[in-house]
Amino acid sequence: MSRHVVCPAAELPPGARKVVIVDGREIGVFNVEGRLHALLNRCPHGGAAICSGVVTGLSQSSGPGDYRLERRGEFLRCPWHGWEFDMATGQSWCDPRRTKVRSFEVKLEAGSDLVMGPYVAERYPVTVEDAYVVVDFQEPGARAPA
Repeated sequence: MSRHVVCPAAELPPGARKVVIVDGREIGVFNVEGRLHALLNRCPHGGAAICSGVVTGLSQSSGPGDYRLERRGEFLRCPWHGWEFDMATGQSWCDPRRTKVRSFEVKLEAGSDLVMGPYVAERYPVTVEDAYVVVDFQEPGARAPA
């Protein structure tokens, strides 16, 4: 597993998304009301760049003429065929038993907690003051560290 700094947290406010390249793969990182989600930018149904799709909710109905939008901002709709995926799990809403967008662990970390390095240039100390969004990336088939 490898860790990748995506951006300063201030660049990904609630409602924002950012597509980044991690080890040659496009990953979309979303901030949904303070909850962070990271998904592979490839729809498993047709291969579309899914992270450019509409972020929506779940339409519910108890009968004709009655509808309501629930779980606002928790689903991502594929721009090609309209398939919807739960952003927290990657699970397809259209074919939940067989289809899923690959998801990644993503979290907010303080800049001072990231890998330490030579943060002194000549005689001028450097401090990290902001928090950064970090994606934990693991190759398919790789085993998680013990």
